[in-house]
Amino acid sequence: MGTARGSDRALRWAVAALLVAVADAVLLYPGGPHGWVTAARVTGIAVVAAMASRLPVPAFLAALALAPPGGPSALLVWTAYQTGRLVVSRSGIAVAAVGVVCGLAWQLLLLSAPAGPVVSGYVVFVALPMVLGRYLAQHRSLRSARDAHRRQQRREHALLADQERLRERLRIARDVHDSLGHRLSLISIQAAALEVTHLPPRQREAVRELAATARHSLDELHTLVGALRGRAEPGTRSLGALDGLAAEFRAAGTPVTVLREGTAGVPAPAAEHAAYRVVEEGLTNAARHAPGQPVTVALRGEGDTLLVSVRNPLPAHPAASSGRTGHGLAGLDERVRLAGGVFHTRTSDAEFRLVAMLPLAEAVEEAGPPAAAPGRDRLWVVALALTAAVLVLVTGPTGVPGG
Repeated sequence: MGTARGSDRALRWAVAALLVAVADAVLLYPGGPHGWVTAARVTGIAVVAAMASRLPVPAFLAALALAPPGGPSALLVWTAYQTGRLVVSRSGIAVAAVGVVCGLAWQLLLLSAPAGPVVSGYVVFVALPMVLGRYLAQHRSLRSARDAHRRQQRREHALLADQERLRERLRIARDVHDSLGHRLSLISIQAAALEVTHLPPRQREAVRELAATARHSLDELHTLVGALRGRAEPGTRSLGALDGLAAEFRAAGTPVTVLREGTAGVPAPAAEHAAYRVVEEGLTNAARHAPGQPVTVALRGEGDTLLVSVRNPLPAHPAASSGRTGHGLAGLDERVRLAGGVFHTRTSDAEFRLVAMLPLAEAVEEAGPPAAAPGRDRLWVVALALTAAVLVLVTGPTGVPGG
């Protein structure tokens, strides 16, 4: 990319030098070529115009020496503009000012040129382009400083938002630990007490499953609370654990079938965790709203996308609602979008389906400086061509003989 950008810049400077040489050839030699001296002079103008980007002060001094007394010069306009745009040191400005004074003295005293055309020519072809270049350079510098200030403000706002989120996470962690943690602990204790009582084998197995589920939920709650408090990151779930998840729901009375089709790709950790949560939420919804109905979980890889679907038939008699509305589907939608995927639900007359599309490769975003607009980069070339055309139409050729 750097080589291509450098080649593009070199091409622009070559085009600018050619335009300057053509404009000055038309202005200085309206009758056409006048021999090798004319060709050498035009070639020198092109070389000086090309070196203005790297050596603006020497190019400006050379343009002063090549400019006709009191006449128009595209080279002088171009080098004066580049000097004002690129030169910021006091020494460079002083050298350019001394060159202007010497050029004026040379044309007024040694060549005895008319003072009016010479002074007006220096104002139009030297002072104005230099002031314009200086103004545009300062405007660009101020814009860069403003953009840097805005980026700094955004970073500070992001830090403040992170601190606020951390405080909110700590508050949520305390509330979850104090309320839900105590209730799960009580359920676990009561289930453990039931395990040691004299129950029929079937009920004893159900109580054992209940106690194991309560202990597992309590362990997971402690892990999540620790993550909220910033002590550790919550563990991610893998698709390899889906068989165990399906076995838990089968033991609870929900027939579950897991289908895998073309899952050769390895999803990103965030996408894999989101896929596990989609299946988990789908099985939970099926067990709650359509108890006893068969559930089909399908995982299919298509290119760089993993398709996850959970579908179950709608029951003939819907289960009674508890009156509470959960946030599981909204949370799934947010989790899938954060993983770079798409989530939606679909309900027909016969079945309910959850579908998620997740990427198999983690998306990487690189923050960099904004690219400059190509039209703005080439604006100066158009301005130079228009300046040369205006000089030809308004001022007219000078008729200064060459060689």
